[in-house]
Amino acid sequence: MDGKGDPTPLSADAPPASDTDATGTARRGGERIDHVVGRHAAALSAQLQEHRARLFPPTSRKELRRFTSGEVADLLGVKDAYLRKLHLDGRGPNPEVRTGGRRYYTAADIRALRLMLEDGTRAPGSYLPGRRRHPDGTEDHCQVICVINFKGGSAKTTTSAHLAQKMALDGYRVLAVDLDPQASLSALHGYQPEFDLLDGGTLYDAIRYDDPVPIRDLIQPTYFDGLDLIPGNLDLMDFEHDTPAAIVRRDENPFFTRIAAALAQVEGDYDAVIIDCPPQLGFISMAALSAATAVLVTIHPQMLDVMSMCQFLLMTSNLLGVVAEAGGNMEYDWLRYLVTRYEPGDGPQNQMVGFMRSIFGDHVLNNTVLKSTAISDAGITKQTLYEVERTQFTRSTYERARESLDAVNSEIEGLVQSAWGRKVPS
Repeated sequence: MDGKGDPTPLSADAPPASDTDATGTARRGGERIDHVVGRHAAALSAQLQEHRARLFPPTSRKELRRFTSGEVADLLGVKDAYLRKLHLDGRGPNPEVRTGGRRYYTAADIRALRLMLEDGTRAPGSYLPGRRRHPDGTEDHCQVICVINFKGGSAKTTTSAHLAQKMALDGYRVLAVDLDPQASLSALHGYQPEFDLLDGGTLYDAIRYDDPVPIRDLIQPTYFDGLDLIPGNLDLMDFEHDTPAAIVRRDENPFFTRIAAALAQVEGDYDAVIIDCPPQLGFISMAALSAATAVLVTIHPQMLDVMSMCQFLLMTSNLLGVVAEAGGNMEYDWLRYLVTRYEPGDGPQNQMVGFMRSIFGDHVLNNTVLKSTAISDAGITKQTLYEVERTQFTRSTYERARESLDAVNSEIEGLVQSAWGRKVPS
């Protein structure tokens, strides 16, 4: 179709339109829905590309803002005055100095500071909290965290993005994997699948049954120092179509082992892998859960969402039980439920949160992600709260949302540290 007028015929030899279908029943009037949807998809895609071109011209790449010395001091757990002294002494990276003597650091500067401070500390892991090798030659295992739920609106993707970015800022080496064919996590990091992934480039290429490629070929650096990405697009749906045939022919590498096997090729390069799972429990989600060391279930505290999650948990239990009997690894370091888009002043929501805590106990994270216009408004420009300038919002709005996210991500990082056998400050 040309996207301007009526759709062009699929073939010059196509038969003329008939007023009846193959059964002789009179056809309904109106235009074919696939033509309408196709035109809408093409128009929307073009507008999204134009929007991206305005925000991030083709000659440039999306870049991360610089961080104030106060923000950097908070991230490192030191005093701002100490950073100023390092600068004056000529130690560490050289920050950008703006009007009034205010110092600004890039994400790469923050990592350089971490490396320098870690080198001089008596407490290993104070500034680089990632995996460590032990005297017996063993090493902390890579944490593979699946963020999952099949109910829309649970903030699964924004949770994945904020967690991955905050862990990178906190000194972890992070790989984010977008397994959602809708590719929202990819879009947040500057990728528009229908333009940037025309020749593949998703995890599907590494887990497909015919001629898989090395996963390392799919990893893309991001503008966040310490954070890499494997983007997603509709190609991921092909795994759902290919797997039934592979099950019938008894492929020697069953579907539930393929993501774990792919990640094993690069797990030495990362402290954590954050997987944004699709909003359905298909073969690729089960493969991700088989590869996971931890599971984070996002839930909006509304009755319909909780009812939906109940069905999700029942289905998950049944299907993963089958996978476990077939030899899949179903042992996790931790599983937690994260309450998202929470409004503390909403009575029914408070009741639902109390209801979940009474049932799941400590499996519900203590901290919640508050519903905030700051988070949603940042998403309009394909950014997270860690990317936007706080000056774009009223101070109280930004700080309230930021404190909520930081508390949640800190609690999750504490679970990661505990999985590595480290004591976490209470």
